[in-house]
Amino acid sequence: MRVLVVDDAMFMRNVLKGILKDSEFEVVGEAANGVEALEKVKELNPDIVTLDITMPEMDGLTALNKIIEIDDSIKIVMVSAMGQQNMVVDAIRKGAKDFIVKPFDETRVFEAFNKLK
Repeated sequence: MRVLVVDDAMFMRNVLKGILKDSEFEVVGEAANGVEALEKVKELNPDIVTLDITMPEMDGLTALNKIIEIDDSIKIVMVSAMGQQNMVVDAIRKGAKDFIVKPFDETRVFEAFNKLK
């Protein structure tokens, strides 16, 4: 499955890419905010998008709505920091399939991704 990783922190994108590196999930691109994510979704046609909730220019919740408008078959996994439970619940209501929390736990990342197959 093709994955687009979206997070404003390059370090977090690299950590997630490292976790997925030798798996059946292929990271096909990355973006630093929701605006870039929308461009990459159109360009790369990923199966899965990980979306950080808090980003500059366009946050993850706004990007979630716009990605679903572009292609509602894309599975979205929200990425949250501790203390963002209300936003995660809102994202799930709006169509996100799951969420993972920073700092990433490799087992939890694969648990979330494997549900999307």
